[in-house]
Amino acid sequence: MLSQPIQSSFLLPNGAEVIIETGKLARQADGAVTVRQGNCILLATVVANKDPKEGQDFFPLSVDYQEKFSAAGRIPGSFFKREARLNDYEILTSRLVDRALRPLFPEDYFCDVQVLISLVSSDLEVLPDALACLAASAAIAVSDIPMKEIISEVRISRLNGEFIVNPTRTQLEQSDLEFIIAATEKNLMMVEGEAKECSEEDLIKALQLAHDAIRVQIKAQHELRAAKGVTGYREYKKPVEDADIKAKVEAFAKDRIYEISRKGSAKHERSDAYAALREELIASFGEEITDVQKKLAKKYYADLQWEVVRSMIIDDRFRLDGRQLDQVRPLAMEIDVLPTPHGSSLFTRGETQSLTTVTFGTGLDELLVESAAKSVDSKFFLHYNFPPFSTGEVKMMRGQSRREVGHGNLAMRSLKQMMPGDEYAYTVRVVSDILESNGSSSMATVCAGSLALMDAGVPIPKHVSGVAMGLITREDGKYAILTDILGDEDHLGDMDFKVTGTRDGICGVQMDIKVDGLSMEVMMEALEQARKGRLHILDAMYETIPAAREDVKPHAPRMVKLIIDKEFIGAVIGPGGKIIQEIQRETGATINIEEVGNTGEVSIFSPQKESLERAVAWVNGITAIPEVGKTYEGTVKSIKEFGAFVEFLPKKEGLLHISEISWSRLETMDGVFKEGDKVKVKLMDVDQRTGKFKLSRKALMPRPERNDAPPRQDRPASNN
Repeated sequence: MLSQPIQSSFLLPNGAEVIIETGKLARQADGAVTVRQGNCILLATVVANKDPKEGQDFFPLSVDYQEKFSAAGRIPGSFFKREARLNDYEILTSRLVDRALRPLFPEDYFCDVQVLISLVSSDLEVLPDALACLAASAAIAVSDIPMKEIISEVRISRLNGEFIVNPTRTQLEQSDLEFIIAATEKNLMMVEGEAKECSEEDLIKALQLAHDAIRVQIKAQHELRAAKGVTGYREYKKPVEDADIKAKVEAFAKDRIYEISRKGSAKHERSDAYAALREELIASFGEEITDVQKKLAKKYYADLQWEVVRSMIIDDRFRLDGRQLDQVRPLAMEIDVLPTPHGSSLFTRGETQSLTTVTFGTGLDELLVESAAKSVDSKFFLHYNFPPFSTGEVKMMRGQSRREVGHGNLAMRSLKQMMPGDEYAYTVRVVSDILESNGSSSMATVCAGSLALMDAGVPIPKHVSGVAMGLITREDGKYAILTDILGDEDHLGDMDFKVTGTRDGICGVQMDIKVDGLSMEVMMEALEQARKGRLHILDAMYETIPAAREDVKPHAPRMVKLIIDKEFIGAVIGPGGKIIQEIQRETGATINIEEVGNTGEVSIFSPQKESLERAVAWVNGITAIPEVGKTYEGTVKSIKEFGAFVEFLPKKEGLLHISEISWSRLETMDGVFKEGDKVKVKLMDVDQRTGKFKLSRKALMPRPERNDAPPRQDRPASNN
């Protein structure tokens, strides 16, 4: 018999109720809850092993978010008709939860933890990803799995100048910024989102409003935990410690780590020096050292390196590669580096390098983004590749990692803010291949992508650049904000955040915070330093290419999108597709027609300019409405004794009467025209009863002077 479920609830600022429930479903999991808003229901479970694996020295957390298509009353479109591996949207949602949860487990907790979140019921207007972290945290809260603090996560957007917590789908589509924010009762933990050039002040305000909403959700989780009667956390096996080995490591290596760190050397030189010192340290213990002691010595050495470098940066204001705290590494940029792609660039910042290409396609090349609630086609997408050679490593290539999906998504969201709207006919694919990496390659992708888009002739109005920032803090209140962080600085920092944007505002943010008590004043200072770094990179980008090319490259396909009235779609297609097939056959262009509301979108695609122009003229002719008084270039279709029938628009013919051909009187049509002749005519009138068109050629000719007029022929006298 099912036990009585336990519930807790709260209201969102818009008045919507969110209900958290436990005790009814998945009762063998360590923790399980459902979170419901409207018809949207998420089931979250958490299970943790009682003991860590032998010798494990890291925290193995796995978070998977998956949407069941049955939740929306749909059957998956895959061949097997079942949910398969996580799609990009599910991976991105999983990352949002993972990045928020991971820092909140104890540093010495190494047991496997698995968090599974499933969308089991969908609501067309409720966005489930904004509830996923709440569900995961609540599942842990009702368990005895050790966790330092309870957290939650909300989405905040801005519509017509007003900030909205957890907006509906409709509201989000009309918003000019959106951020997903995770936080504990006291501290922000994670931020990710995009904006149409918002200011740093707007971002800070969004963070403050989101944090207020999160505190309400945390209170509801505490109430649910208390109602279930959970009062403590399970005991777990702590890792082995050895104070003597730790002291020996510090005595042997501390000063020498500092010497290596102060040299301002390159990545591989510095890494080799650290590794050599570590081996010398291990050798100093002699042959009697056990495997456990050797492992502990390596751990203490890594911890000591982390501590020494942090202190050096805070106290000496000196970085590992010798730069100032706010200094960007040397920049090198090129465009048009590859002959065949439709656009390309090579962006190098220090030891980070991205080779990026742009490819144009038609509507048939759009990316299908499928979720349980809805499926949409995207005309702009970006793929990010991070091969192992970029860091001098050997690894198996097994498809894109979650990290690659996440970094590519951040770059795509940032560049998307400057992309033209639906009126732009091309489908655009950007591919960033990272050739070197030591410090944010996702920010290099943003810069390289902006350069490549302008090189391709995509009409983006402004460059977008990005910079990765770091923060190191200490208990005594001292801190250091770092611009354009290295990979090692990312590892040892308390906060790393990436900010992208134009000269006029922020376009994208990704922020992970690992420190308690970060003030808004420090964050505002960090954002201002990031703005200066972004502007420095933008200046170099504008020197490389100041504006988008006015036209696509000669070898790039050409495309035009025409918007026509819905009633003309059938005329362009023709019976059984006869007309559209004829246009494609005669011009060599590819035509795609899509009905959108009360209009038709006709995308015409051709590798040759002349071919494109012929197809555009043909379609324009079919959809054009004849205008009285307008001049047309027509084709003589047939000749009669009283005039000629001229096709002045596709499938539209009018009579050019013999009296309207010339100011001179014509007695016969013999020799005046032949079928197929081109002739300019003016539409004089449309018979309202029959719909027949009356054309004139002489109306386009200068009227002869009076004395040039033909002699008047007197009418014969009447016999009467």
